[in-house]
Amino acid sequence: MSTASPHSPTLLQRALRHLLRNPMTLAGSAVAALLLLVALAAPLIATHDPLLQDLAAALRAPSAAHWCGTDEYGRDVFSRLVFGARTTLYIVALVTLVVGPVGLAVGTVAGYFGGWVDSLFMRITDIFISFPSLVLALAFVAALGPGLEHAVIAIALTSWPPIARLARAETRTLRQADFVAAVQLQGAGAARILLRHVAPLCVSSVLVRLTMNMAGIILTAAGLGFLGLGAQPPDPEWGAMISAGRRYMMECWWLVAMPGAAIMLVSLAFNLLGDGLRDMFDPRS
Repeated sequence: MSTASPHSPTLLQRALRHLLRNPMTLAGSAVAALLLLVALAAPLIATHDPLLQDLAAALRAPSAAHWCGTDEYGRDVFSRLVFGARTTLYIVALVTLVVGPVGLAVGTVAGYFGGWVDSLFMRITDIFISFPSLVLALAFVAALGPGLEHAVIAIALTSWPPIARLARAETRTLRQADFVAAVQLQGAGAARILLRHVAPLCVSSVLVRLTMNMAGIILTAAGLGFLGLGAQPPDPEWGAMISAGRRYMMECWWLVAMPGAAIMLVSLAFNLLGDGLRDMFDPRS
């Protein structure tokens, strides 16, 4: 019986090799890691208190004292960007932790049982997909009230359907596999098959989809913040910073350009990271 070569690359080695071969994926990974680092070390990186007002220094251009300028209340824009990374990462992490298990559970159950179970779950999924995510999130936040936690709930309620559809498609393929039939002949129940055999095989595809969804989550969170339905003042949040700065954008461009650049850079990074993970886990690669 043949054995694996001791020199065969491990999954980590293959992942690192793929990152080194793909500079765009490497750039996306670096920006995502930088976002995590900035969020964790925000008190050390920020040069000023993000909530401290100094009306005498209001609307100052970028300088050595204020790297990204100041806003209409004299607060340091760079420090607010740094602490805003915490808010962004908080939203992305919570939404991902909710959306991943819910979408995976709905999709695997619908795909495995089929019939009326599949029809019921997929019709509910179709209802959520039929509305634009931002419009549906606005409706939920309007019902729940403005606030960061309510924004997280609203974004999570609009982000699980694509995960469920992906998991369903994977499960419909796997339920016809020989190993599933063998486990069924051994007397395993549906719950055991789903939890121990089907769901783990869907995790890689779900993780890739979740990574690519993070850009949409960031944009939706910024949209809610821009409309005043996300994080409430004076807490720093990139979308809210753009909303507050748009009144002065013709004279004080940095109030809109800096948070806008942060949103664009992080969203692009997660898209590139998701593309790289998709190529990495593609069995045809």
